[in-house]
Amino acid sequence: MGDPKIFLKLSWIIFMIYLVKSSPPEDPIKCSTKTNFNCTITNSYGAFPDRSICKAAQAVFPTTEEEIISIVANATKEKRKMKVATRFSHSIPKLVCPDGEDGLLISTKFLNKILKVDQENMTMTVESGVTLRQLISEAAKAGLVLPYTPYWWGLTIGGLIGTGAHGSSLWGLGSSVHDYIVQLRIVTPDEAANNYAKVRTLKNGNPELDAARVSLGVLGVISQVTLKLQPVFKRSITRSERNDSDLGDDAAKFGRQHEFADFTWYPSQRKVVYRIDDRVPANTRGNGLDDFIGFRSTSSLVLAIIRTSEENQEATNDARGKCSSAKVTTSTLKIGAYGLTNNGIAFTGYPVVGFHNRFQASGTCLDSLEDAKITVCPWDPRVKSLFFHQTTFSISLSKVKGFIEDVQRLVALEPRALCVLDLYDGILMRYLTASNAYLGEQEDALDFDITYYRSKDPMSPRLFEDFIEEIEQLAFFKYGALPHWGKNRNVAFIGAINKYKNADKFLKVKQSYDQLGLFSSEWTDQVLGLKDGLTIVKEGCALEGLCICSEDIQCAPKKGYFCRPGKIYKDARVCTRLSSVTTKLNPDF
Repeated sequence: MGDPKIFLKLSWIIFMIYLVKSSPPEDPIKCSTKTNFNCTITNSYGAFPDRSICKAAQAVFPTTEEEIISIVANATKEKRKMKVATRFSHSIPKLVCPDGEDGLLISTKFLNKILKVDQENMTMTVESGVTLRQLISEAAKAGLVLPYTPYWWGLTIGGLIGTGAHGSSLWGLGSSVHDYIVQLRIVTPDEAANNYAKVRTLKNGNPELDAARVSLGVLGVISQVTLKLQPVFKRSITRSERNDSDLGDDAAKFGRQHEFADFTWYPSQRKVVYRIDDRVPANTRGNGLDDFIGFRSTSSLVLAIIRTSEENQEATNDARGKCSSAKVTTSTLKIGAYGLTNNGIAFTGYPVVGFHNRFQASGTCLDSLEDAKITVCPWDPRVKSLFFHQTTFSISLSKVKGFIEDVQRLVALEPRALCVLDLYDGILMRYLTASNAYLGEQEDALDFDITYYRSKDPMSPRLFEDFIEEIEQLAFFKYGALPHWGKNRNVAFIGAINKYKNADKFLKVKQSYDQLGLFSSEWTDQVLGLKDGLTIVKEGCALEGLCICSEDIQCAPKKGYFCRPGKIYKDARVCTRLSSVTTKLNPDF
């Protein structure tokens, strides 16, 4: 324990394990008047990929569907741009940003009521602003559960289905929440003859529901969602740490063997944690709880120390320090069972058995009263906290082995290069099944969730940035990965819409529901392939994932540009920074 960086990292983990109070996140919408005019909106991390702050002329906070209808009607009559915002605004891309400064933000913060629990038919109807935490809690009271969910409960139902959020499973209908929708109500613009707004009720069997299941918020305001649930059940969880030498082979089959399987991969250490997770009989003893350490309250002081340590390591190119900290982090998380306890208090050993609703999601840093920011969620932008990029994508199970082996070759080139990933709990890998949603998963796949250090200075390259860029570009351009709609930098969405076989059907529904494009923005039009401009070409743009190089973009390392690996460029200076990695790994790509 002689290295102070290691001590600080350990201190951070200890604080996260034991703290139970926290200042909840502030509202992402801020207005200069008490009547909610002259507003700005950001995400829960305080920064969009291009670091812009989105502006709107006004924000409204409806409490009923009737109020939504009135709001949409008035805005449609005025041909005013609209965007739907949620309580926590957890999406990284600019999905909530209306064009210009005259738009209207419609917050679902107070659309937070459980409308109906039908125990006989095992369904629950909720307003779109209900959080995943609320849904899990209320369903459990009725002896019901949503079988698969994201692991973070600070999401609203409207937000998580709008971006395709998911858990991990290849069983049943799969792990995407939107595939468990049996009915959805959405308020859209309409013609003057129909009073400028229309409520559409979409049920299973209606092809328009397959557009609304994952809508990116461009179809209208989702007011109500009815989900199919299951009787409550128990699970048994064991985490098994192994060498990653068999990961490529195991990735394609492990999800068929265990219902809630996932992986946490630490590539720099050549280790992977297999989550062996299945249903067990209801009479199996155990009342376990999953309170994931990374979602617990954290001391603001400790966060500031950790962030300062990271910044110093970056400034001094201290790869050794990063790797030492990473090993302490992963070891301490392992000792703490990643937040699992056998009885809600202490971890006594695997397997951990308990009810599904106590395992499926967590996020206790959201639950406590205000404590003057002494403790916060680890990424809270109001204090000096963790600040990071997230690159998240899914690769077909038929291709996933090749991608994993390519990442392992990168590690072999420079073992220290990916220690930054281990510092952020490695690469989380979750299973997805093909979906009927037009913008949902196209085939059975494995999702890779990669979190890594982001500099506060947009012009400052990261340590071993070329390796992370290589992984990102390998995924999207070599293996045809699909982006997670609620995460990622701009580069992930370049050409993405062309990977969805029913994209044209989605766009037809979009045109039918919102002929004036009032719920669209320049950014969503770019993502959907309706406009150019997704790539932002400026000095340093590739440092933030805003561009990739091409023959039309003359790139130089000093400007922070990076290029698609292995491509031949007319200018010999192009891609020189990446060449030592890419030409060795993928000379023909």
